[in-house]
This record gives sequence, structure tokens and C-alpha cells, in this order.
Amino acid sequence: MSQQIDTGTAAEGPVFPTVREVDAGAPLRWIGRGIGDLRACPIPSLFFGFCFAAMGLLVTMVFEHAYEYTAAMTSGFLLLGPFLAMGLYELSRQREQGRACALLPALAVWRRNAGNIGIFAIVLGVIFLVWARASLVIFALFYTNELPNLSGFLNQLVAFENLEFLLVYFGVGLMFACIVFAASVISVPLMLDRDQDAITSMLASIAALARNPGAMLVWASIIVILTLIGFLSFHLGLVVLMPVVGHASWHAYRDLVAPAADTSSPAPTR
Repeated sequence: MSQQIDTGTAAEGPVFPTVREVDAGAPLRWIGRGIGDLRACPIPSLFFGFCFAAMGLLVTMVFEHAYEYTAAMTSGFLLLGPFLAMGLYELSRQREQGRACALLPALAVWRRNAGNIGIFAIVLGVIFLVWARASLVIFALFYTNELPNLSGFLNQLVAFENLEFLLVYFGVGLMFACIVFAASVISVPLMLDRDQDAITSMLASIAALARNPGAMLVWASIIVILTLIGFLSFHLGLVVLMPVVGHASWHAYRDLVAPAADTSSPAPTR
């Protein structure tokens, strides 16, 4: 039996979303539905996938001989992912409503709730800048090897050289990633779907994480693994994997938040 959090009131104005409890296997179903959306909307979905891949390649090319910047920018790729995937959320929403998948409306979807999406983007941007600065400080304090190019740096990581640096870098990075993940699991889809304000959307996202720690751990692990596969495949994997993750994130929102018209409905199990 699924359980819910319902903190909405009868007062006028937007009510706090009802957060539902899902099982730990739900993320696998979200990925399956994401693959279904990609198959149903291949051209617009792959357009966004190519954009993700192009961004990854650009970062690598520009900072090829300054790997400390590449590491920060690549990590920031994950931090800014929820904002960059808005068009994929809209494509899933179009299909859900029985409409044809259209790229142009997906590109302009941010206009639906521009003010609050802008606030959320600023929050993510600030976190990204703080992380980028923290990344450089960690390199300065803990990285003791000779400064190689990017490929040499990756070889050192694989060989577990400079273990103290690795522990500190990934520990601090994990902290930033957890903050962003908690605030963004369902926040952008919620703002797009219901014109919800940014603060309420982020609080609802944190509530979803608190209510479903097992499912969210599985979901975060899937996102990280698929993203790593995308980068390790010379960014080509991002063309397909990022659209799947983006579409799946929309279905995660649908499972985790009860419909506005029916706050008593249980979480879907399909």
C-alpha cells in the first residue's frame, strides 16, 4: 500500500504537491518508459541528445590541456542536467496528452513558467560556480603529481594514483551532487506542468527524496552510470542515453507526485 504526504490546504492559491511513495524498482520502469518516448519521438529527442554530446565534446576540446577545469565542467554537466532537459520533459508531456511530438514547442517550453524556471536556473548556476571553485581549490591543495594532459590525468585516476586527492575530490563532489539531486528530482517538471513556484517545487523534490530514499538511490545510481557510459564512449553515448534519462525523469515526476485533481490516488505500478 503506497503512502503519501499531503500538506495542501483548502486556501486559495497553489497547494503543496502530494508526494507519493514508490518501490525501489520504480526507476527501472521509468527508464523503460523513457525508452518508449525516445522510440515514439526519435527526431526531436535525438536533437537534444546531440546537443548534450556537443556540449561534452566542446568542454573536452576547449580544456584539453587544463584538466582541472574539464573535471569541474564535466561535473557541472550533471548539476545543470535537470535544467537542460526541459525540452525532453515537454516531449514526454506531448506524447502523454496524445499530441504529436513537436520540437519547436519543446525548445520554447521554458516560457511557460519563465520567472520560476529562471530562479531555479540561478540556484543551480550558483551551486555550479561554487563547485567549480571548490574543484580548483581541491586540485591546488591535494593534487601532487605532475600536471599532465587530460588523457594522462584519466590514466592516473584509473590507476588510483594520488588516492588522497581522489577521496577528497569525489567526497566534496558527492556532497554537491546530493544537494542538487535533492532539489531537482521533480522540481522542473512540476514547474512546467503546474506553473508551480520554484521554492515549493524544490521543497516537494526534497520531500520526494526523503519519502523514497531507496528508489532515489537507485535512480541516482542509474543516472550516474548512464552519464559515465556516455562520456566514456567519447560522448557518442550521450546522444541516446541523455534523452532516455530526460524522458524517464518526466515519468519519475508522474509517479512521485499525485495529479492535482486527485491527491488521493496511489502511485502507479505499471
